Amino acid sequence: MTLNNLLKTQGIIHSDPEIMSGVPVFVGTRVPLQTLFDYLESEGGLAEFINDFPYLETQTMIATFPQ
Repeated sequence: MTLNNLLKTQGIIHSDPEIMSGVPVFVGTRVPLQTLFDYLESEGGLAEFINDFPYLETQTMIATFPQ
């Protein structure tokens, strides 16, 4: 199972052709999943992502540290 499939199954992300042309985004937002990966690769990392998108903290924790 791919990470995208896992996150879709858990209801964390979804793809809709009418929302950002089908790019996987966090449910209820227009924040692409790729944005999380970009932050994780940058100096600020996860802490900066949560600071910039505090309403995604729970989804981010599940996406970053799946059980």
